[in-house]
Amino acid sequence: MNKIYLDHAATTPMDSEVINTVNKYMEDYYGNPSSIYQTGQKANNKLNEARETVAKLINAQDFREIIFTSGGTESDNLAIKGTALARKKQGKHIITTKIEHHAVLHTCEYLEKHHNFDVTYLDVDKKGFVKLADLKEALREETTLVSIMTANNEIGTIQPIKEIGDFLKDKDVYFHTDAVQAIGQMKINVQDMNIDLLSASAHKIHGPKGVGMLYIKKGTKLVPQMNGGAQERNRRAGTENVPGIMGFKKAVELVMENRKELVEKNTYLRDKLIKGIENNIEEAVLNGPRGSKRLSNNVSFCFKYIEGESILLNLDMQGIAASSGSACTSGSLDPSHVLLAIGHSKGTAHGSLRLSLGKDNTEEEIDFVLEKLPGIIQRIRDMSPLYNKE
Repeated sequence: MNKIYLDHAATTPMDSEVINTVNKYMEDYYGNPSSIYQTGQKANNKLNEARETVAKLINAQDFREIIFTSGGTESDNLAIKGTALARKKQGKHIITTKIEHHAVLHTCEYLEKHHNFDVTYLDVDKKGFVKLADLKEALREETTLVSIMTANNEIGTIQPIKEIGDFLKDKDVYFHTDAVQAIGQMKINVQDMNIDLLSASAHKIHGPKGVGMLYIKKGTKLVPQMNGGAQERNRRAGTENVPGIMGFKKAVELVMENRKELVEKNTYLRDKLIKGIENNIEEAVLNGPRGSKRLSNNVSFCFKYIEGESILLNLDMQGIAASSGSACTSGSLDPSHVLLAIGHSKGTAHGSLRLSLGKDNTEEEIDFVLEKLPGIIQRIRDMSPLYNKE
């Protein structure tokens, strides 16, 4: 059997149509979009076409509300630092959650350390949900920004974004959401959800790496974090990556065309994986919720008495690529901050496995994983001094 790739939450392979699009624009649209002559303006016109497509994906009111960046991390940094520093005279309090991606958490920590901001990190329940009551209690007069991710990258929990947006709608507070994991897996309507800023990345939806976007609602005050030229309506300096952005556009078009079928297929495979693991492996703890409040492509478990790294190495020897959590922390020996936040002990959190599905995964592949995984877990447990075999 060929390599089984089950780490789409880390990155997705580029779609062949996206690759063809990128190649085309590398050859035919080499002009600098800021140049006033025809070659440059030809490229600039394509950028605006891409903005219109991305705006449709999230139902932005105006294509000019879309700013292109180098990816989700830059978009998070620009949204949080940009708005916080733009409104620091109004207040220096930010609210976020304990299970955000490190692109959000470390940005908030930077503002605490270097700009004397006060950040409230909201707790989540055992399934990873933020409680609206906790947000209401944390809100202060000096609060200027709330940043809560749409869906968690490790455990798949989909937050009540519309309810949060409705609550903040009449408040003098900006609402940012990191939608990097959610953008290809669920419908997002920034107007209906009352979102002021939204981050997304192309490489999570079978697009190219190094390209992302930030939706900035018209009228939102923001200090640019890249200094230089006047690109992206003075919000993000630097010559735009036209081929990459057009690859992003093609990936978005494919999402809008195929998302319904993809979600249905992934949901079926996801639930089969969850059921198969629970039925065949003892002391396997599902992380996150079940059903419609979980990303359709996310499966996350903790297996007691063992470490996730051993599971990954054994799966890799069987031709299965997976993850123990966020790819951005794969070099760390610390247990996942997300798993600790939902109540796991450090020992249990170390035994985590995330399987994330993509458009090309098949039921045959899932059957193969379910055939191999129980034996892998048992072999590792048999070697663990923590495992009581009696």
